[in-house]
Amino acid sequence: MSVNFLPTFNAILNASSGILIVVGFLFIKKGNIKAHRACMICAVCCSSLFLISYVVYHVGFGAGVTRFAGTGGVRTLYHIILISHTILAVTVVPFVIVTLRRALRGEFLRHRAVARWTFPIWLYVSVTGVIVYLMLYHIYPSR
Repeated sequence: MSVNFLPTFNAILNASSGILIVVGFLFIKKGNIKAHRACMICAVCCSSLFLISYVVYHVGFGAGVTRFAGTGGVRTLYHIILISHTILAVTVVPFVIVTLRRALRGEFLRHRAVARWTFPIWLYVSVTGVIVYLMLYHIYPSR
């Protein structure tokens, strides 16, 4: 069974999560709590599916590391994006869990306090995940 579709699937999940995060943010700014909640739960689901799919692809199927084919300054830029993405992707998981848990428990002031940090980090991780994918598989693909 070929798993070559998984990087694209993962990028779609990252993009979907990012869009849902932004739309959810816009809904809460307008006071639409139900729509905000639905968007954020869907964003958590997309991010969770991404994590499962990513682990399956890289560990379960032994895909390992895909080498970046770009050179020069773009290689440095790619690694800066990749390193910041990776560090923040690991960092944001407990933030998302705490933010979601506080919302589900009705602790809205505490939810909002942590969501102020979770939102930009999670959005950065979603966007840079798509950028890494595009750079790695489409702009500078390995031969």
